[in-house]
Amino acid sequence: MNQKEKNKISKEKILNAAIIEFGTKNYGDASLNNICSDNNISKGLIYHYYKNKDDLFLSTVDHCFNKFVDYLKREEFKDDDFQRIIKKCLDLRYSFFRENIYLSNIFVNAVLQPPTHLREEIKLIRKKFDHINMEIYRYALSKITLREEIKEEEAMEYFWILQEMFNGYFESEKYESCDFNTLIKDHEIKLEKILNIMLYGIAKEEGK
Repeated sequence: MNQKEKNKISKEKILNAAIIEFGTKNYGDASLNNICSDNNISKGLIYHYYKNKDDLFLSTVDHCFNKFVDYLKREEFKDDDFQRIIKKCLDLRYSFFRENIYLSNIFVNAVLQPPTHLREEIKLIRKKFDHINMEIYRYALSKITLREEIKEEEAMEYFWILQEMFNGYFESEKYESCDFNTLIKDHEIKLEKILNIMLYGIAKEEGK
């Protein structure tokens, strides 16, 4: 085994250990000391590949979103009904969370309750994930007739604003002490409802 292969194995060992650490604790409670003691990894080895805790955490976030994007890309969206397209997307997301427990917790740490000082770095890492979500929204929108005064790009902007405001809601006091599973479940269920409300409104039309 050459040095390049050894380096790859060492780095993957650290990353996999970090995925478990950040995938079972919130960012504040996770530590390099835990990663070292639980996995027989020296702190010197971690610092050889990663600058610090932030750098290692961001690497797990990057891994999470890359896996998530690959998961969403496995499926084709060919339906002609807006609601079925959105439901399929949300079902895929929830399946990913069920199948990847550690990564679902990292998703919570990165998107729903991100460390304040890492928000900008996380936004950059999220770009591919955000892009595929917006493309799914765009495809779904192509299957409905928009009101004359609403252009497609405006509708896409509204989706984006709504999504970011909605994610921010999960930083409120209501969710401070919630476990990861509750956060994910509430997020996905309420996201489906809020997208439906955005599309159809909340007021019942007269005569119906």
